[in-house]
Amino acid sequence: MAAYQLQVTIDKDSGFCFGVIYAIDMAEDILEEDGYLYCLGDIVHNDEEVERLKARGLRIIDHQELKNLHNEKVLIRAHGEAPDTYRTALENNITLIDASCPVVLKLQNRIKTSFDANEKILIFGKHGHAEVIGLQGQTNNEALVFQDIAELDNVDLPQNITLYSQTTKSMEKFYQVKEELTARGYELNANDTICRQVSNRDKDLPAFVKNFDKIVFVSGVKSSNGKVLFEVCRKHNPDTYFISSTSELQQSMFAPGDKIGIAGATSTPMWLMEEVKAELEKY
Repeated sequence: MAAYQLQVTIDKDSGFCFGVIYAIDMAEDILEEDGYLYCLGDIVHNDEEVERLKARGLRIIDHQELKNLHNEKVLIRAHGEAPDTYRTALENNITLIDASCPVVLKLQNRIKTSFDANEKILIFGKHGHAEVIGLQGQTNNEALVFQDIAELDNVDLPQNITLYSQTTKSMEKFYQVKEELTARGYELNANDTICRQVSNRDKDLPAFVKNFDKIVFVSGVKSSNGKVLFEVCRKHNPDTYFISSTSELQQSMFAPGDKIGIAGATSTPMWLMEEVKAELEKY
């Protein structure tokens, strides 16, 4: 019998968001039928899930490799893509399996409309993030991306600004940015474009994590959403550990009889959290 007798509970609201579920379901259907499938970038920002799908025949490629590919099927993941990707596919006779998240597609369309109206566009998002690259592409890469308000301190901005946000950013930080830009005297058209499936997790997690002695937060290190939700957990339960796989667990993190809560990002598969639970119950 396990000596520590840990009581372990998985947050029922954690796990893949609908956009990721949609992309992975599409990939698995084609892998089942064809035996392989190209995917432009990691299908989800979770290395464990990517490796599971690669073992089934998923082939991860980058944009340079896409340019050299012809007459194949390529999956566009939930993060969406810039217009250049669609042009390349057309030129190379590539069949795109478009699993772009509907929330991201709607945001792309809104940004394109603003750009066509000659608005000065700011995007609150992570530099180099796949979704953000796709959003910038709607503006011929003219939109200004920033992930911290301090980046705008010495930037000469016009009086009228249109503000958008990457869908997985913190809602609290977005509204702080909005208030700061307004305080600086700008005429601001602020668009709250944060996915509610993500932002609602901000509200649900505090109530969950307060019930436990320790929290194990499971996420890929490349997940922006994971970073946000981990900080939410840690704010409301300082005894929160960030791990990406069961190999990072250490018995010294816990005490006998601890009540442990497991939570994850919207890019964290439920099977991985279940593996973590099973490992903790061995202690």
